[in-house]
Amino acid sequence: MDKRLNYRLITGKDDAGFCERVSSFIDEGYRLYGAPSVRYNGKDVIVAQAVVLPEKRHEKVSP
Repeated sequence: MDKRLNYRLITGKDDAGFCERVSSFIDEGYRLYGAPSVRYNGKDVIVAQAVVLPEKRHEKVSP
């Protein structure tokens, strides 16, 4: 997998491979962000799904 970015947009043909890609990001700690977008390009159904890493909570440091 590439560098762990806070936000990723996964796109591709709607097939088992796309679902496996999304599942692998979830396994790495990403969460789905919003609903998937679905389009038909005249031949295939193309989907896009955003995923994000959960916000890192910073502990307050006392002075």
